[in-house]
Order: sequence, then structure tokens, then C-alpha cells
Amino acid sequence: MKVISYNLRKNRASGELVALAERYDPDILCLQECDTLELPAEVGLLHLADSTVRNRLGLAIYYRRDRFRAVKTKTFALKKSLHDRVLTPAHERLIGTRLVDLAEEREIVVASFHAAPLTALNSLRRNQIRSAHDELHELGPGLPTLMVGDYNYPIFKQHLSNRVNESGYDLTLSDTVTYTRYKFFHGHFDLATSVGLSIDKVETLPSGTSDHMPILVSSSYSADKPMRPLNSQLVSPDGDFAI
Repeated sequence: MKVISYNLRKNRASGELVALAERYDPDILCLQECDTLELPAEVGLLHLADSTVRNRLGLAIYYRRDRFRAVKTKTFALKKSLHDRVLTPAHERLIGTRLVDLAEEREIVVASFHAAPLTALNSLRRNQIRSAHDELHELGPGLPTLMVGDYNYPIFKQHLSNRVNESGYDLTLSDTVTYTRYKFFHGHFDLATSVGLSIDKVETLPSGTSDHMPILVSSSYSADKPMRPLNSQLVSPDGDFAI
């Protein structure tokens, strides 16, 4: 299964989507910072599952209807940063779709995620990631799950990986950096977290008009891997991860 994730930089890179779909032939396309009012119903062979409706910079998921059947799509609000509350509200930072994989005769959950901006603390983004995983588990309990997107997590990746592992997920970085706009904030911003899947490769694709580069996640189903519940001792009283 091939999944492309792309932050469109306030929809500036929307004109690149058809060419991306034609060149890399993905099964699923996950978008961040898109103008959901202007999204086409189809991008090449990909069909729009759904998009967020309350964000100026929205999220969306497309899928191939010759391989998948959409069962249910939900959007989720996660813990807000000060930036969200004061400047540019982002009510929905996660969209997930439960799909039937017709080729493999099983179900899977795929999600597009956009974490709080760099003005927020890493601890808040870890809270959002943990909450996102919990919500996706409710959408498809025990199903293989892939969450891709802009994690806005420039440093301390090992700490993030440890916390993600404790919730039963795996964190996978791409082969090269995905964000190089600013002198001090560059690196692997666009990531994949997964459970019940073997991630074969995460490839950074050539840059376009966005400040993020798209990533292409290639994966296959692993043996059924039940998601472990979060250890309550790892969560502080305010709902954030204990350090």
C-alpha cells in the first residue's frame, strides 16, 4: 500500500496533486493545509473520502475506489495551543477514514494529522499525538492504523518515538528531511506512526511550491498486533505525557 502525505502550505501546492498522483500512483493521499472549499472530488484515480469543515487550513483524505471502500470518516478536535486560541484557530487537527481493503479483504484506518505549530511546546504535540491515536482506535478498534502528516516536531525525535512506542505504535521517519524553510527549524517534520503494519519505506519526494516536501509511505500488513492501552502512569494530571 502506498500513501502520500503532503502539507500544501496554505493550499499553494494544490496544483501539484494530479501530477503527484500520476507519477507515484498512490493508493491513498492525505493532505494538510488545504482549502477544503476548493477540493476536487477526484484527483486522478483518487476519490475524496472527506475533509474537515471548520478549519481555514483543512485536512483531507483521498483513496482509490478500485481498491478500497470507505466505511466511515470522522474529524477530531485535539487539545489546542495558544496559537489556535488567539491567532488562527484550528478546530480539527485530525481526520481518519475506516476503509475496507478489497485487495486484502480486511479493514484499515488511515488518518491525516496536523500538529500544533512550532510556537507550542513539544509536550502539547505529544498530547495531541496520543489523543489522535486514542481517537483512531475508537474509529477502528484493533485495526491496522496509519497516521501520516505534519507532526511539527523538529527535535528530540527519540523521546517522541519512545512515547509513541508505549502506546503500541511505531514511529517512522523518511529517508531525508522534509522541511528546510527556516535556518533553525528544519528536519523531519512529516512523519508516519502506525500499528499493525510493516513500514517498508518512507521516501521524501522532490520539493514543489510548499515549504514541506511530500512523503511517500510504502507499507504492508503485519501479523495482527493488538494496540496496548496507554499506561496511566505515563500521563500527568493535565493529560500530558509525564517526562
